[in-house]
Amino acid sequence: MIDAERIRKDFPIFQAHPRMVYLDSAATSQRPAAVIDAVSNFYRKYNANVARGLYKIAEEATLGYENVRKKTQMFIKARSDAEIIFTKNSTEGANLVMRGWGAKFIRKGDKIVTTLMEHHSDFVPWQQLAKMSGAKFEVVGLDDDGALDQDDLGRKLKGAKLFAFSSASNVLGIRYDAKALCALAREAGALSVVDGAQSVPSMPTDVKAMGCDFLFFSGHKMLAPFGSGVLYGREELLEKMDPFLYGSSMIRMVTKERTQWNDVPHKFEAGTPIVDAVVGLGAAIDYLEGLGMGEVQKHEEMLIAYMLKRLGEVRGLDIIGPQSASARTGLVAFSLEGVHPHDVSAMLAEDDICVRSGHHCAMPLHGHLGIPASTRASVYIYNRKEDIDALAASLQKVRKVFG
Repeated sequence: MIDAERIRKDFPIFQAHPRMVYLDSAATSQRPAAVIDAVSNFYRKYNANVARGLYKIAEEATLGYENVRKKTQMFIKARSDAEIIFTKNSTEGANLVMRGWGAKFIRKGDKIVTTLMEHHSDFVPWQQLAKMSGAKFEVVGLDDDGALDQDDLGRKLKGAKLFAFSSASNVLGIRYDAKALCALAREAGALSVVDGAQSVPSMPTDVKAMGCDFLFFSGHKMLAPFGSGVLYGREELLEKMDPFLYGSSMIRMVTKERTQWNDVPHKFEAGTPIVDAVVGLGAAIDYLEGLGMGEVQKHEEMLIAYMLKRLGEVRGLDIIGPQSASARTGLVAFSLEGVHPHDVSAMLAEDDICVRSGHHCAMPLHGHLGIPASTRASVYIYNRKEDIDALAASLQKVRKVFG
C-alpha cells in the first residue's frame, strides 16, 4: 500500500511549496530527489558523451546509458533491449514510426485507422501520413459511454494496414483493453501502434502480453526528466524500418557513395543523445519499481473513486467519461455549468491548486463532446484524499462566485 505522506518527503518541490495541491500529473509529474540526484551525479562524476570515448568517464557514461535501456526493457517486459529506442517524448516516438515504417510501407489506397479520442500526437502523424501517401484515413467513433464504438471499429479495421490508438484517454480517463485491440488489429492484418503516455506511468505494462507492434511513452509523466521518452518496437519490424534522422551514432560505415546503418536500436538514435535525461529515467524506473506498479494503480483508483464522489457534490459539474474508478486511469476531466474552464483553473490557482484547462491536445474529441475545452484534475503517487478535499472546496467557491 502506498503511503503518500511518506512519499511526499521524497519530492523537494513539496517542501518548497508546502501549500501547493498538485493535480496535474497527467501533464507532467513531479520529480523525486532520487531522480534529481541521479542527474546531478551524472554531471558531477561522469559527464561525457556516450559511445565515443575510451577514457574512464566516457565508458561509465555509456554503461549507465545502456543500463537504462536494459531497465526499460524489463520495465515493459520487452523481449530484448534492442527493442528499446530512446526518444525525447511520446510525440517523437509516434513520428519515428510514421516516418520510419509508415513512409516506407504505406501506399496509396492503404488504410490507416485511429480513434476519435486520440491526443494530437497520435492523431496528426497518421492524418498527415495519409495525405502524403494517398492512403485512406479512418477515425473510429465512440459510443454514448465514451468507449470505442465496436461496430464502427470492426468496419474500419477491415483491410487496414495500421491501427494507432491510446491505451488510456487523456480526457475521458478510460483505460482501453489494449490486448484485445491489438488482437483485433492482428486479425485484420494491421500493425498496432499504442500510445502508452497515460497508461505506462500508472499501471504494469507487458508489451509481449499486450501483443502490440509498437508502443511509445514519455518519461516526464513518470517522474523522469523532460527530454526522456521511449519507443518500443518489435525487433523484426525495426530491422525493416528506415531511420528517422541521419547523422552520427546511427551509422556503421560511410563512403562517398553510400551509408550503412548501425544495428537497432542505435540506427534510430542519431546524434548526441540526452544522456542526463536517460539517466534520470533509469532512476525513475527504480523508484516506481520500488513501489510496485500494481500498488501505483491501486492508489490511483482509490483516489479517483474519492474524486468522483466529491466532484459529484458540486452543483452543475459534469464529469466527462465513466463514473467507475476501476475503468479509469488517474484523471478526471469535467466542465462546470456557466463557467469557462480557464476561469475555473485560474480561480483554483488562487487556492494553490494546480489543474489543467483547455482541449488537452484532443480537439477532435472535444468537438465530439460539444465543448471547446474542459478542466482536468489528475493524481499520482504523492497525492492524498486531502488534496481532493481541497479541490472540491475550491470548486464550491467557484460555484458561489459564478452563481
